[in-house]
Amino acid sequence: MADAVIVIALLLVAATATIAVAVRDPVRQALVLAVLGVVLAVLFTVLQAPDVALSQLAVGSALTPLLLLLTVRKVKRPKGRDR
Repeated sequence: MADAVIVIALLLVAATATIAVAVRDPVRQALVLAVLGVVLAVLFTVLQAPDVALSQLAVGSALTPLLLLLTVRKVKRPKGRDR
């Protein structure tokens, strides 16, 4: 039973990571990266590493996507303005 849960969690991680690579829009990539962080946290919980899971939730699914979204917002230029 426990092996099946681990395999399912690993398949979810593989699928989410593949989607994160396949998405072309940076904003959507950041959102998929947040989902990947949550799925990884679930995997770490299944593997009985709750401290790593909490760190993953804080950094991988909250902080990193937020920084990416703020960076994309800062880098995008308004249309019609040439520098």
